[in-house]
Order: sequence, then structure tokens, then C-alpha cells
Amino acid sequence: MNTLIENRRSIRKFQPGKPVTKEQLKQLLEAAMHAPSACNSRPWEFIAVTKREILDEIAKIHPHAGMCKTAAAAIIVVAIPQEGRPVGYFPQDCAAATQNILLEAVSMGLGCCWCGVYPREERIESLRKLFNIKEPKILFNVIAIGTPAEAPEKRGFYDDARVSFMVQ
Repeated sequence: MNTLIENRRSIRKFQPGKPVTKEQLKQLLEAAMHAPSACNSRPWEFIAVTKREILDEIAKIHPHAGMCKTAAAAIIVVAIPQEGRPVGYFPQDCAAATQNILLEAVSMGLGCCWCGVYPREERIESLRKLFNIKEPKILFNVIAIGTPAEAPEKRGFYDDARVSFMVQ
């Protein structure tokens, strides 16, 4: 298995005073935009944040994003629901973009934590106000980013009981 996948962890504590640069954010966003999407619709936009007051506000608004208080940055994934063809695939597409960010962060020595927003309407609306995002766009998630101040233990998740093989 790929070591990036094996080494990816949700990081909730970050080293203070270690910034995430604009160049690093751009590298993460380039990785996000390499994600597959239905019919290459690319139903996403991104907000890159390093302003401390906004990171602190995210931590107040989102009940599970307290790590933004120590994060050096965050990327907010904004979904753009598709009209016409294909309809309804933005959750898968935005999740693929998010996973690319998480894996690219590992390759760069950074840590991340994916904090879900969609489909929780109260989270969507609170963050919509903070970032002035108009409908039909949907706040999909917040990804806290920084230099890890913790190293969660590696865990194995493979479970034979959840697999059926239909092979020859």
C-alpha cells in the first residue's frame, strides 16, 4: 500500500509559530483540482485561510473544528451543485478533492483534519455567513492545516468481514 495512505492521520494539534505558506496552499489546491469528478464537472471552489481571526471564528462556529485555534491555515471546500448533466455528484467530487489535499499534505510534512460541514444545515449556514457564500453554493468542509504537534499511532482498518470477493 502507498505510504501516504498509511501515514495519513487526522491531526488535531499543530505546532505554534509554523506558518503554512501561500506556495504550500497552492500546492495543496493543485492536488485538489487533480481529483476526478463526474463528467469532469469540477463542482468546487476553495477558500484558503491563514488569517488568525478567521481561523479562531471557524473554531467557534464549528463544533468539531477546535483544532483551527492552533492550525496555521485552513482550506474550505465549497461545492457547486451541478445543473444539467450530471446531477447530484458534488459530494463524491468534493470528497475526492478533499482526500487529495489530505494526501498531498502528508507528502509535504503537514498535518490536516477534515471537519465535515455538509450536510449539516446549521454548519452550512453559519459558515455561509462567515464567508459570504451565496446559494446555490454549499460549504462542504473545513480542512485544518499545519505542522503536526502530535503523531497518532498507526492503526489497521482492513476487515475481511466487510469484503466479498466475486472472482474467478
